[in-house]
Amino acid sequence: MFRKPLAGLRRGLSKTRDNVFGRVREVVTRRARLDASTLDEIEEILIASDMGVESAARVTDGVRKRLRGERFSQEDLAVVEEAIRDEVLAILVAEPTSAAERLRGSPHVIMVVGVNGTGKTTSVGKLAYIYQSLGKKVLLGAADTYRAAAIEQLAIWAERLGAEFVRQKHGADPAAVAFDAVQAAKSRACDVVLIDTAGRLHTKSNLMEELRKIRRAIQKVEPEAPHETILVLDANTGQNGLVQAREFFSTVQVSGLFLAKLDGTAKGGVVIAIRRALEIPVQFVGVGERLEDIEEFDAGSFAEALVTRPE
Repeated sequence: MFRKPLAGLRRGLSKTRDNVFGRVREVVTRRARLDASTLDEIEEILIASDMGVESAARVTDGVRKRLRGERFSQEDLAVVEEAIRDEVLAILVAEPTSAAERLRGSPHVIMVVGVNGTGKTTSVGKLAYIYQSLGKKVLLGAADTYRAAAIEQLAIWAERLGAEFVRQKHGADPAAVAFDAVQAAKSRACDVVLIDTAGRLHTKSNLMEELRKIRRAIQKVEPEAPHETILVLDANTGQNGLVQAREFFSTVQVSGLFLAKLDGTAKGGVVIAIRRALEIPVQFVGVGERLEDIEEFDAGSFAEALVTRPE
């Protein structure tokens, strides 16, 4: 099974925590009191994490209310961290659901979307790992037919995991692959189908329209599907991830986010910006390169790992 969330998140958020929130500690240590100038400096640091202006302002206001201009002491560092943690949690909190609780189809069909270069196909493999860890029979559908390498990579993940696999030749109609994958899943009594779609720029209307075609093909086999549409975002993109999320959300009704490459960025605050702006829940985070380097997102663990250094 996968690791306990806090351990992996602490490791994955180390760059964000050290490069951004570590600077908040420096401000608290250096300043004599919490005045307007100090608050402005803290807010600028939070914005630099790609948390977004509105979220940073809310978090900073939470710090102000906790300390109210008192002279700083060593204990105030803990108060500041607690204020940041609580405000971040208040923004991120959503109805607590797990991957197991969201399963409702027979099979449960998940379409995975994202722009080029996000690590989407690897993320599909990680999702398969999660569901297999839950004891589910998984089928992978290689609907990213534009890249032969994507088909081969998904085939490797399927073989490594012992998952079912459906593919067609390079350049085949992605919608036809998705149709075949769902049909095969029904005949093979699979519990979960993961459809890997081609990476596409969110600004290309013809490619975004193709996602609608894939959805329609899936619904010919399973009218209520896809039951989930997960958008994979590269955490390194920062605020551009919010732009991507808006476009995909309007095209294919994104139900959840997979934040990939969290371990390689100091911009982990973008999770907060996206949640506040679009109210799309973050469901999974990638915290490494291995298939097992995936965790179900937990708002409390994220907020804790974001500001608290390991003992």
